[in-house]
Amino acid sequence: MTTQAPTKTVSPEEYLAQEEKATERHEYIQGVVKAMVGGSFTHHKISLNLTISLSMALKKYPYEVCHADMKLWIPLQQVITYPDVMIASKPLVMLEGRKDTVMNACLVAEVLSPSTRNYDHGEKFDYYRSIPEFQEYLLIEQEYVCVKHYVKIGAKKWSLTEYTELDDVIKLESVGCEIALADIYEDIEL
Repeated sequence: MTTQAPTKTVSPEEYLAQEEKATERHEYIQGVVKAMVGGSFTHHKISLNLTISLSMALKKYPYEVCHADMKLWIPLQQVITYPDVMIASKPLVMLEGRKDTVMNACLVAEVLSPSTRNYDHGEKFDYYRSIPEFQEYLLIEQEYVCVKHYVKIGAKKWSLTEYTELDDVIKLESVGCEIALADIYEDIEL
């Protein structure tokens, strides 16, 4: 009979100290540090397009748009992750002693890839929903035009709208702006 070695767990503080020195990004999930899969150029371009569009649409509003290098701390789940794009109300609520770890995201967007699709739809969405300020979730396909837009409409109740045409426009309820799919998929070969 073979016994499996127990998974080494670390504290959030140990993870953050390790992450400052790391050459690759990692997620922290309930004490376990997991390497993140590298993204493609298309993944990068879509998240950058979205970041730029949101930044322009919200520049006169009390929101901060954060791109892939900012971490999100989800205390109820004991998770630290790097959303592709997130929006939080100003002033940002940061993990104590940190300038790179947001706690009050109201909107998160993830660009899907074959290796992360199920995780982003499932467990990760579960983690995000435990954030009190979290109101909207965008799941963006990179191989074809499709954005799934989840909006919180009540306690434990979410509405889903799918956008599949480049001339579709998404109304982001939590921040009061609109984003065109044509802007998200600009210069993307599908």
